[in-house]
Amino acid sequence: MEILFDEIPSLDLADFTSGNAEQKAQFVKKLGEAYENIGFVAIKNHGLSQELQHRLYSSIKEFFALPDEVKMNYEKPEIGFQRGYTGKGKEHAKGRNTGDLKEFYHVGQELSKIPDGDSVKNEYPENIWPEELPQFKNDALEAFQTLENAGRNMLKAIALNLNLPEDYFEDKVAYGNSILRQIHYFPIENPEEVPADAVRAAEHGDINLITLLMGASADGLQVLRKDGKWIPITALPDQLVVNVGDMLERLTNKKLKSTIHRVVNPPKELMNTSRYSIPFFMHPRSEMDLTCLANCVDEQHPKQFTDATAGEFLEERLRELGLRK
Repeated sequence: MEILFDEIPSLDLADFTSGNAEQKAQFVKKLGEAYENIGFVAIKNHGLSQELQHRLYSSIKEFFALPDEVKMNYEKPEIGFQRGYTGKGKEHAKGRNTGDLKEFYHVGQELSKIPDGDSVKNEYPENIWPEELPQFKNDALEAFQTLENAGRNMLKAIALNLNLPEDYFEDKVAYGNSILRQIHYFPIENPEEVPADAVRAAEHGDINLITLLMGASADGLQVLRKDGKWIPITALPDQLVVNVGDMLERLTNKKLKSTIHRVVNPPKELMNTSRYSIPFFMHPRSEMDLTCLANCVDEQHPKQFTDATAGEFLEERLRELGLRK
C-alpha cells in the first residue's frame, strides 16, 4: 500500500530490542511500511546520549575552526579521502560537476579493534587524528561504536521485515567499511562569489546499507517524496534519523527505497552562518554480495540490477562523486 507521509514516521527502538513479541512485530511492520514508501524513519532509545552528541559537536566545531592550512595536513587524496579531512568543494553529487558547499572529516574502523587474520584489516586505511585536539579521537570512536550498535539492531529488524533470519546481516557488517562523517557546511560571506548552482548538498542517495544521522545544528535537510514534493526532515533532540542507502535498495530490488535527499542553502541573510551534521554511513564488508534477494524478485518485480559486491559498487560510486580518480 502506498502512503504519502507528510513527515517521517517516529519509532522507538526499545520496542524492538527490549519489547515483548507483539511490540517487536509492530516495530518491524511499521519500519517496513516506512522504508517501502519514504525510506526514512526517526528513532529514539538508540543508545547515543545527549552528552556524547554535545561533546562530539564541540570537538568538530573546534577542528573546523582551525586555519585551512592546518586542516590540510589531515587531507589524504591518495586514499580517496576515506579517512581524515576533505576540503571545501571537493565532493559533488552524482551527475554534477559543481562541488558541494561543505568540508568534512572521515573516521572509520579502528584497526587495532579488528582481530588479526581478518582480511579487512589489510583493506582499510588507518584513522587519522588531529594532533591539535586530543579529545577528538575519544569522542569520535565512542560515537562510531554506539551508532554501529544501533545500526546492527536496525538491520535485524530490516532482516525480519524481509523474511530473512534476524541475524542475516550480522556477519556481513562485522567490522564493515562504515564511515562516521563529520560535516561543516561553511559560511558564505559573499554568495555572489560561489557558482549559481552551488548548494550545501545537492540531491543524492546514500551509497551504503543504512545511514544513521544525529540531529544537525540547523534546518536544511529535505527528502523527495514519491509525488515529487520535497518535505523537510527534522528530528527531535533524542532521535536519530535512519534511512535506506543504495546498497540496501539494490539488495532488495527496490522494495526498500533509497530516497533522494538534499541539504538546501539557508535564506540569503543566513548564508554567513555554519551548519554542522554528523551522519554514520553503515557499510558492509566489501565482499558482501549485493545480488538481488530471490524473495524480492518475481513477475511483477523483475530484477533491476546486475550482480555486484559491496566493494565493487562502492568503488564505482566514489569515482562518480569525484573522490576516486
